[in-house]
Amino acid sequence: MNIIIRGKHIELTDALKEYVMKRVGKLEKYSDEFMDVQVTLLVERDRHRVEVTAPIHGMILRGEEETEDMYSSIDMVVEKLERQIDKYRTRINKRMRSKVLKDHEPKQAVMNDEPHEEIVRNKKFPAKPMSVEEAIMQMNLIGHTFFVFTNAESQEMNVVYLRNNGDYGLLQPQT
Repeated sequence: MNIIIRGKHIELTDALKEYVMKRVGKLEKYSDEFMDVQVTLLVERDRHRVEVTAPIHGMILRGEEETEDMYSSIDMVVEKLERQIDKYRTRINKRMRSKVLKDHEPKQAVMNDEPHEEIVRNKKFPAKPMSVEEAIMQMNLIGHTFFVFTNAESQEMNVVYLRNNGDYGLLQPQT
């Protein structure tokens, strides 16, 4: 597992780096197939936030925690990721056995065109074919309220989203 640590508004001391490596490295016990795990440590006012993104077999585990202590935030985000892995362990293990590893690293770019209708983030991602159920699982794993994917049945771009009542919705192009 390759752990990439970045800091924003914080000095990354050797002790802090070592603690991140030790705690985030615990995820390796669930699978030795983790790719580059990105850990971002941020300090904003009195809040210490940790964001962890861990790609594994085309899926992305993501956790974010914020407390008044960086070490507590690190502990809490690792616990959150472990809960996610436990929750989806059967599905994740099934996918790991049936899929071949591919390097799926999202690329980010920032574009500034117009002041009021400004695109502040442009994200490219692999749109690999998957079932609606897999897309919902992936959306839940990364903690978003929507997920864009290529539907394995129709080979078209679809969007699953979380509705206000807690149900899921599916957007499909009209043919």
